[in-house]
Amino acid sequence: MTAKNLKRTHMGGTLRSEHIEEKVALMGWVQKRRDLGGLIFVDLRDRSGIVQIVFDKDVSEEAFTMAEGLGSEFVIAVEGRVFKRQSINPNIPTGDIEIFAETLQILNESETPPIYIKDDDVVSENLRLKYRYLDLRKPSMQKNLIIRHETAKLVRNFLSDEGFIEVETPVLTKPTPEGARDYLVPSRVNPGKFYALPQSPQLFKQLLMVSGMDRYFQIVKCFRDEDLRADRQPEFTQIDCEMSFVDEEDVIEINERLVEKIFKEILGVEIQLPLQQLTYEEAMERYGSDKPDVRFGFELVNVSHLVKDCGFKVFSGAVENGGSVRCINVKGHGDKFSRKDITSLEDYVKTYGAKGLAWMKVTEEGVTSPIAKFFNEEEMAKILETTNAETGDIILFVADKNSVVFDSLGHLRGEVAKRLGLLNKDEYKALWVTEFPLFEYDEEANRYVAKHHPFTSPIVEDIPLLETEPHKVRARAYDMVINGYEVGGGSIRIHTSDIQEKMFKALGFSKEEAYEQFGFLLNAFKYGTPPHGGIAFGLDRLIMLLTKEDNIREVIAFPKTQNASDPLTNAPAVAEEKALEELSIKTAVVEKE
Repeated sequence: MTAKNLKRTHMGGTLRSEHIEEKVALMGWVQKRRDLGGLIFVDLRDRSGIVQIVFDKDVSEEAFTMAEGLGSEFVIAVEGRVFKRQSINPNIPTGDIEIFAETLQILNESETPPIYIKDDDVVSENLRLKYRYLDLRKPSMQKNLIIRHETAKLVRNFLSDEGFIEVETPVLTKPTPEGARDYLVPSRVNPGKFYALPQSPQLFKQLLMVSGMDRYFQIVKCFRDEDLRADRQPEFTQIDCEMSFVDEEDVIEINERLVEKIFKEILGVEIQLPLQQLTYEEAMERYGSDKPDVRFGFELVNVSHLVKDCGFKVFSGAVENGGSVRCINVKGHGDKFSRKDITSLEDYVKTYGAKGLAWMKVTEEGVTSPIAKFFNEEEMAKILETTNAETGDIILFVADKNSVVFDSLGHLRGEVAKRLGLLNKDEYKALWVTEFPLFEYDEEANRYVAKHHPFTSPIVEDIPLLETEPHKVRARAYDMVINGYEVGGGSIRIHTSDIQEKMFKALGFSKEEAYEQFGFLLNAFKYGTPPHGGIAFGLDRLIMLLTKEDNIREVIAFPKTQNASDPLTNAPAVAEEKALEELSIKTAVVEKE
């Protein structure tokens, strides 16, 4: 870039002691100006960092006079010579040097920004998103986007070297009942008909395997109209892969190496391979979650068999009704939880359906607990032995149906670890969870639905159960979990028409309905389909972990809020009546301006 006759020679943040005595031309934004009378100091910021510019009357009176009028976020061009800095600033990489300005050009003035351009600015997220172009000037935000860029580049290079071909798949496709709600796009030239934005390229990447591409990948936008949270967005980015003639271990092996390389190249962190593998059943029994955080202990302990006949009806009743009683032992931290803290934890588990939280503290005087009176000596001794309880421990119990117990204690583990400061963001523990249930029962729909998607292959020995006991069928599915986040998930796919039709039948589709929705895939399976499988990583979630952020909005350039709106552009917005008429659409509710 040039400014009149001035051409930029360096990025300011790249200058070091070796540049002393060089003449340089820099361009960027005014971060801060300090007027000391005879000298004016300006911190000049560009994407590479900050460097100090000195305006001295004895060097250039004209530049000094212009510098007196500089304000925050003015865009300027400066030419001058690099000198050793008189007062070293060890907090910035350019802290050994400064530039004495000989020429100053003001390229653009700025009004007072509505938010400060600094990382420690405390401002509402809505305001940050409204002025996102200013928020993105912050060094931390630029660092996040640079890490995202470097990661995507690394992924493309790694997969290309492994024989994968990047292929783009359609963004306008057919609405299909694959899981989450579709975003629909009306067709003007086909009145009354709609495209759907893809929830994933699932069907097309399987068709690419039918086509003989053998190894496909894509870094692709996906769309799901679902309720949002810290690690969800209505539009998100996947690293999408599919491979032919593979089994689970082939997919796992290559993607372990991909993740190992990402963490080593981006963060310098060593991920030890092969990764630990837990079956879904083991993950639930030990951690109460299919995406367990294994950086800390507090594993679940099943005490149902010890309390099924006890005098505490909450426990015995849960077991009698087909549920369970499980607990976690927060070892060595009993003294850190007051009655008030325990009440707070009880309120926390109630948000996951638990009716309450029982507890026992083990002290030098014995067991302290409001429920201790319901247990005889032998029962209490067995509970302490089974939970490996010692002086200083606190045991937290939930009794209910299994789904509530797992959900409550699974989240409670993480909440307790968070309150105790045990979640180290510099530590990364990755593992695989395998053998998920193929189906889960949807009580609202009164039928089985696919746990992942309808194209996941059942474990071979479970195929006979598809028509008789679908709840017992395990999937050839695998999720990669890092620090309690599912960062990637995939499966070996169904590749024969007969198994796919059995799957649709188990999901409640008639043959006609299955062909109406997915006929193009089922027809393709008639023409020689190779065994295949794949995986999709959530790029946003992966970058969130790499940057140690708590929210994926911090790693997306222009994200949406939790109600799927954009304060910057005010999307979504009411469409003009003429546009709706062209699309043959009438809205039931018209938003008032």
